[in-house]
Amino acid sequence: MNRSGQSVVAVCSFYKILPQEILVVHDELDLLPGIARMKFGGGSAGHNGLKDISERLAQQDYWRLRIGIGHPRSLNLAQAVGDFVLHRPAPAQFNLIDSAMQSILPQMSSFLFGERESAIAIMHRATSVPRENTKHGL
Repeated sequence: MNRSGQSVVAVCSFYKILPQEILVVHDELDLLPGIARMKFGGGSAGHNGLKDISERLAQQDYWRLRIGIGHPRSLNLAQAVGDFVLHRPAPAQFNLIDSAMQSILPQMSSFLFGERESAIAIMHRATSVPRENTKHGL
């Protein structure tokens, strides 16, 4: 995953895909499990896969679908970040992550066929975590 840029650039070169036509789906420590957010451009926020993609494309202007996995501290875990991201999530977090991905699927075709703003708005509403679930790291 830390060398994701190699395959992204190879596919883009072969199919003549421009960076602004790319959609990278990745895990996001800064979002709680169950949250998914779409954005265009931005930094890597320490994500080595994104850093490699940006370096190999020589730019950061591509779409990102950020799937929240939570941070070990936000989930009240004593686990190191590196260890956390390299292991399967706990069943409760896995179910939230899976639910977030399932809830955005209906809007993906709208997003991919150009109705981006409305699709993103619906995706963001569909994966908002109710306030009562934020008390204990969820």
